[in-house]
Amino acid sequence: MSEHDLIDRLAAALAERTKPAIPISIDLWDISTIAQFLKRNEAVVRERIACKPDFPPAIRLPTEKGKKGHPLYKAKDVIQWAEKYTEKRA
Repeated sequence: MSEHDLIDRLAAALAERTKPAIPISIDLWDISTIAQFLKRNEAVVRERIACKPDFPPAIRLPTEKGKKGHPLYKAKDVIQWAEKYTEKRA
């Protein structure tokens, strides 16, 4: 097997295992993803940040049993919310 063939096989294997990226403009984030983005603990996001009145509203998709699912948030809205807290320079 040539080096070129090996590279092609590796590239094909990686392509099969890699999920396509969802654009930020339409992606929905869960608490875990928001915690990673904000560099905070999940409990802090759930108990102190997501409950703030100015935090973006949750989207709760219905479950199989007709109940509301775990909260999801529009990624672009979370990013815009966080950017509101950028400090102003004197």
